Amino acid sequence: MTENLVTDTTFDEFDLPEPVRQGLQEAGFTHCTPIQAETLPVALSGRDVAGQAQTGTGKTAAFLVALFTRLLTEPAHPKRRATQPRALVVAPTRELAVQIHRDARLLGRHTGLDLGLVYGGAGYVEQRERLQAGVDVLIGTPGRLIDYFKQRVFDLRAIQVVVLDEADRMFDLGFIKDVRYLFRRMPPAERRLSMLFSATLSHRVMELAYEHMNNPVRVEIEPDKLTTDRVRQVVYFPANEEKIALLLGLFRRHAPERTMVFVNTKHAAEQVAAYLEANGYRTALLSGDVPQKKRLRLLKGFSTGEYPVLVATDVASRGLHVPDVSHVINFDLPQSEEDYVHRIGRTARAGAEGDAISFACERYAFHLPEIEAYVGYKIPVEPVTHELLVEPQRPARRRRSAHGKSRRPTGRGRGTKARGKRPEGRRGRGAVSGDRPGDA
Repeated sequence: MTENLVTDTTFDEFDLPEPVRQGLQEAGFTHCTPIQAETLPVALSGRDVAGQAQTGTGKTAAFLVALFTRLLTEPAHPKRRATQPRALVVAPTRELAVQIHRDARLLGRHTGLDLGLVYGGAGYVEQRERLQAGVDVLIGTPGRLIDYFKQRVFDLRAIQVVVLDEADRMFDLGFIKDVRYLFRRMPPAERRLSMLFSATLSHRVMELAYEHMNNPVRVEIEPDKLTTDRVRQVVYFPANEEKIALLLGLFRRHAPERTMVFVNTKHAAEQVAAYLEANGYRTALLSGDVPQKKRLRLLKGFSTGEYPVLVATDVASRGLHVPDVSHVINFDLPQSEEDYVHRIGRTARAGAEGDAISFACERYAFHLPEIEAYVGYKIPVEPVTHELLVEPQRPARRRRSAHGKSRRPTGRGRGTKARGKRPEGRRGRGAVSGDRPGDA
């Protein structure tokens, strides 16, 4: 990311349709970020783009402005049916698809274009009916898109613009076959505008680009600088049993207003969230099996400040735009170098500053050299001092019913007799380690 948040290039310098210009003005966009300044001249001239930029730099607005401009300046095919979208935006996660749709509604409010959103986990019938009614711009995740496509709810023969966002994540999540399936059912590359964006333009990403795009122009915004200058990074080396105490000590020291705590497993997420709640921190928990409606409600609560802390697995490390995240804490050091970059990219967005704190514990410390080699420098180390460790209050134990659902905590003070042993080999959904509070 460049040292300046925006460039000297303004949106007024581009020949944009008035509805697009009006949407930008109402959204408060006047000057371009670097990725916008580099992408728009290429895409508005009709050439395909393969763009690399650090997350949070405005690439969504870049491809939406180009997309809306193309649809408003080039008419649809006269025989196009309502169930044939004119533009397709493919995102790897539900959260990113929802965010793109939200931004599209903001910037495209005066365009008169109908927007559709489809993703797995919720609203199957409603989303299907919306597609059958007809949309101009379809935004979605690969699995749900292909599901409806194979049912002939829509087809891709009238596509004028296609956007593939976070292409590297498509590979990581195993969606690349689905993406190729969709590309092969569109008009030829020379008859559409194609834009691909990725945190890294690796060999496999560029191979995809050259296979399904029309000689794309490669746009890279400081590709060698993977982490932003505005993120203050530090690493601690706690013992496993010190991690919860250190986490609470850092909360007391920094008094963070909005913090994301990343862990590597669902079980660890449940443990950490339970300890934070027990110690007075209102916490949202986000993992892969959280139902979509609850997921969106928790993210909204975190964005509005209802939950000052969000504990998450890597399902939330990409594609989310939550403003004003002050701290990112890697309670578990990530097992992938790219995941480290994406995690800490949740803070210091849009030119703000932020802190990224990592725990290199006994279990995950061996990933640190790979991370440092990837980002190109040593991450500063801070000592784990006695004064920094806070003795945690243990969360109430929970037990499961015969149907596997968690019941309310049992114990004194609730009008029930405290129970002794839990059934062998079973843990409640919010159960925590009995003797090592930090070994999550």
